[in-house]
Amino acid sequence: MSENRLLCPVCNNSNFLIKYEATYVYSYIIDSDAPGLRNKNEFLPFMFDNREQKDTKQFVECITCGSKFRCYFNQWDNKIGFKALQEAISQHQPDNIL
Repeated sequence: MSENRLLCPVCNNSNFLIKYEATYVYSYIIDSDAPGLRNKNEFLPFMFDNREQKDTKQFVECITCGSKFRCYFNQWDNKIGFKALQEAISQHQPDNIL
């Protein structure tokens, strides 16, 4: 594998996306004027009172064939980030059902 680009082990292409998928539960306190203490005259979904993260997934996805490779990034720089991408793609079987 070239040091400068990633190659998909399924289709041998080099077109990828990094995706971060998260699931949240938003809560709104019901009061007299609108759901949520921050909503005054109408309900605006982004004006929540509490947000709780329930799940998170990070993965690299091949744009060409759709193969997905699980990974985890807690910091990024050119050296660490690229190495983590290479490891995610080369060490894991593609997981198309995340």
